[in-house]
Amino acid sequence: MAQALAGKLQAAIERKAWSVAELSRQSGVARYTITKALTGEAWPDLLTIANLERALEADLWPGRDV
Repeated sequence: MAQALAGKLQAAIERKAWSVAELSRQSGVARYTITKALTGEAWPDLLTIANLERALEADLWPGRDV
């Protein structure tokens, strides 16, 4: 699940052409947290995922298609 979230997060960042720093500014989520999610090393809590989804205007929750 963490790897699926990481893939969706990476794709959404690329679609926006944002850096991790820009996503951090737009979402209010720490760069460290975003980086850990991108590498699949951490599973963000639901509020963090919601903040990332709102900023990226993307569905990141992997449970729908995994």
